[in-house]
Amino acid sequence: MLRVLGCIALGLVVLITAGPFLVPVPPLEDAVPPWELAVPQSRFSQVNDIVVHYISEGRGEPTFMMLHGFGGSVFSWRELMQPLGQQGTAVAFDRPPFGLSERPLYWHGPNPYTTESQVRLTVELMDALGIDKAVLLGHSAGGSVALRLAQEHPDLVHALVLVSPGVGPAASLPPLARHVLGTPQVRRLAPLFLRGVRDDFADMLRQAWHDPDRVTHEIITGYERPFAAENWDRALWELFLAAGPTGVEDRLHEVELPVLVITGEDDRIIAPALSAALAAELPQSELLVIPDCGHVAHEEHPYLVLAAVEEFLCRHGLNECSGTPPAP
Repeated sequence: MLRVLGCIALGLVVLITAGPFLVPVPPLEDAVPPWELAVPQSRFSQVNDIVVHYISEGRGEPTFMMLHGFGGSVFSWRELMQPLGQQGTAVAFDRPPFGLSERPLYWHGPNPYTTESQVRLTVELMDALGIDKAVLLGHSAGGSVALRLAQEHPDLVHALVLVSPGVGPAASLPPLARHVLGTPQVRRLAPLFLRGVRDDFADMLRQAWHDPDRVTHEIITGYERPFAAENWDRALWELFLAAGPTGVEDRLHEVELPVLVITGEDDRIIAPALSAALAAELPQSELLVIPDCGHVAHEEHPYLVLAAVEEFLCRHGLNECSGTPPAP
């Protein structure tokens, strides 16, 4: 009996250990290097070991550095780029593993997908572009990176504009889960899971809007374009594995800079109450709640966001006060 149970146990161990390696994982179809998906506005900069994709508009001060959220890219800032470029210099870039920036699967040194590495990448990109100081715009997960940058390098930041910022323990992956998801067996099967999620991406995108009917075919196509880049699935899994406590929420009192927090009244991704609580903890913050708006205020109501940003910067002496908000 014990011998039978031992054989069964051994068989289960072999099945669990070796089984995933027997499941076929076909390569991505028609995948290309990300730079082959470049648009006319695309620019690329080598930042240490990573080729970063960015776009820019305008010239002069202030400089706006825009950090997109999960699943986003420079495309996410399409409504704000030109108007902000008329006020100064607007720069949006793709945070790995999103957009058309390089997606390393192997590296020496720090993991490029941690918040700390994303902060470092932003600082080094600013240096490469000759940007001494900037107004940081961060959406969702990009808001957490912007806040950490302000905590670590306040001398590089004029002010923060955070749109539905994703800050807090909920953004972290528990250590045990990170260990399990990082095993070779799960890593092998992860692309199959993520490719399934990709098929539902359009529906997920609509959930981010108050009015899903405004999510056009062109918007879906713009968001899905980076899915044609090689290794997007495996690199995205590396981002999941890198998710851990950032401590950003424990150091909010250190952000002694003007901060504008913007949230949609119907944000179903990050509840407006969370954005309000964050604003209440920041020493120099203001809160704007936009009615009939979901998780992507800068896309759903860009002119309201632009007007709020212009007024906010005017009050703090960071741009010229026009007295007339942008017209829709």
